[in-house]
Amino acid sequence: MKKFFTAAVAMLLIGFATLQAQIPSFQLKDINGKTVDTAKLSNDGKPIIISFFATWCHPCLRELSNISEVYEDWQDETGVKLIAVSIDQAQNVNKVKPLVDSKGFEYEVLLDVNSDLARALGVQNIPHVFLFDGTGKLVYNHIGYKDGDENTLYNHVKELVK
Repeated sequence: MKKFFTAAVAMLLIGFATLQAQIPSFQLKDINGKTVDTAKLSNDGKPIIISFFATWCHPCLRELSNISEVYEDWQDETGVKLIAVSIDQAQNVNKVKPLVDSKGFEYEVLLDVNSDLARALGVQNIPHVFLFDGTGKLVYNHIGYKDGDENTLYNHVKELVK
């Protein structure tokens, strides 16, 4: 029982530390080949959603597609920006841009081919969504996807812009 309690306290502390995190600095390419410093991602003081996905991950694509349907409204209402980060490895990275184009995603898409940013943020499973406030502080994250999770995410976004 003592081991369980100690493990539970450790998990809570790790979770609290993660919630205090900010976007770490890595040099990633976007789907057009431009280098982006992730620590400099900003949205003029408005929330940023970072969604980790892969071209082979069906729940990821369902989540990004469902958000895509309402993304313009989200932006109009809250100014939120979504950045999709592909963790496809180098041999599959050439599939990302055609997929994004075919789906009509209006998101900024970054390529984390070595999973550097993913590892720094503790991503072990995808889809994994992070919500950062306008100062870059992590305020919410969610692993996995089931239909409707985008509504919960958006409720958190709205709380930030009240």
